[in-house]
Amino acid sequence: MPRIGVGWLAALVFILGAGTLASAAPAERNQEVSAQSRPHITIHPRRFEPGPNAKRHCVSWLQKQYRVSGTVIVPQMRCWWD
Repeated sequence: MPRIGVGWLAALVFILGAGTLASAAPAERNQEVSAQSRPHITIHPRRFEPGPNAKRHCVSWLQKQYRVSGTVIVPQMRCWWD
Protein backbone atom coordinates (compact mmCIF):
# COMPACT_ATOMS: atom_id res chain seq x y z
CA MET A 1 0.00 0.00 0.00
CA PRO A 2 1.56 3.35 -1.06
CA ARG A 3 1.99 6.06 1.57
CA ILE A 4 0.48 9.47 0.88
CA GLY A 5 2.28 12.45 2.35
CA VAL A 6 0.50 14.75 4.75
CA GLY A 7 0.99 17.69 2.36
CA TRP A 8 -0.65 15.86 -0.54
CA LEU A 9 -3.52 14.78 1.67
CA ALA A 10 -4.05 18.35 2.93
CA ALA A 11 -3.99 19.70 -0.64
CA LEU A 12 -6.57 17.12 -1.73
CA VAL A 13 -8.89 18.01 1.15
CA PHE A 14 -8.49 21.72 0.39
CA ILE A 15 -9.30 21.28 -3.29
CA LEU A 16 -12.36 19.14 -2.63
CA GLY A 17 -13.61 21.46 0.12
CA ALA A 18 -13.09 24.62 -1.95
CA GLY A 19 -15.14 23.20 -4.82
CA THR A 20 -18.16 22.54 -2.63
CA LEU A 21 -17.93 25.96 -0.97
CA ALA A 22 -17.64 27.78 -4.28
CA SER A 23 -20.74 26.08 -5.67
CA ALA A 24 -22.82 26.98 -2.59
CA ALA A 25 -21.65 30.62 -2.31
CA PRO A 26 -23.74 32.27 -5.10
CA ALA A 27 -27.02 30.88 -3.77
CA GLU A 28 -26.24 32.18 -0.27
CA ARG A 29 -25.31 35.63 -1.60
CA ASN A 30 -28.58 35.93 -3.53
CA GLN A 31 -30.57 35.16 -0.41
CA GLU A 32 -28.60 37.68 1.65
CA VAL A 33 -29.06 40.46 -0.90
CA SER A 34 -32.78 39.83 -1.31
CA ALA A 35 -33.29 39.75 2.46
CA GLN A 36 -31.78 43.22 2.89
CA SER A 37 -34.06 46.22 2.66
CA ARG A 38 -33.18 49.77 1.75
CA PRO A 39 -32.66 52.11 4.71
CA HIS A 40 -35.14 54.93 5.23
CA ILE A 41 -33.36 58.29 5.29
CA THR A 42 -34.99 61.39 6.75
CA ILE A 43 -33.39 64.74 5.88
CA HIS A 44 -33.81 67.63 8.30
CA PRO A 45 -32.74 71.11 7.12
CA ARG A 46 -30.51 73.05 9.53
CA ARG A 47 -31.14 76.70 8.67
CA PHE A 48 -34.90 77.00 8.52
CA GLU A 49 -37.99 74.88 8.84
CA PRO A 50 -39.57 74.52 5.40
CA GLY A 51 -43.32 74.49 5.04
CA PRO A 52 -45.35 71.32 4.60
CA ASN A 53 -45.30 71.69 0.79
CA ALA A 54 -41.56 72.34 0.53
CA LYS A 55 -39.59 70.29 -1.95
CA ARG A 56 -35.94 69.39 -2.00
CA HIS A 57 -34.28 70.07 -5.35
CA CYS A 58 -30.96 68.55 -6.32
CA VAL A 59 -28.58 69.04 -9.21
CA SER A 60 -25.90 66.46 -9.91
CA TRP A 61 -22.96 66.37 -12.30
CA LEU A 62 -19.69 64.59 -12.97
CA GLN A 63 -16.49 66.50 -12.29
CA LYS A 64 -12.85 65.75 -13.16
CA GLN A 65 -10.43 65.53 -10.26
CA TYR A 66 -6.70 65.35 -10.78
CA ARG A 67 -5.01 62.88 -8.45
CA VAL A 68 -1.58 61.34 -8.15
CA SER A 69 -2.82 58.09 -9.70
CA GLY A 70 -4.38 59.99 -12.62
CA THR A 71 -7.50 61.90 -13.56
CA VAL A 72 -10.76 60.48 -12.17
CA ILE A 73 -14.40 61.43 -12.63
CA VAL A 74 -16.26 61.99 -9.37
CA PRO A 75 -20.02 62.48 -8.93
CA GLN A 76 -21.00 65.80 -7.30
CA MET A 77 -24.38 66.94 -5.96
CA ARG A 78 -25.86 70.19 -4.64
CA CYS A 79 -29.31 70.32 -3.01
CA TRP A 80 -31.60 73.06 -1.65
CA TRP A 81 -35.10 73.46 -0.24
CA ASP A 82 -37.69 75.40 -2.22
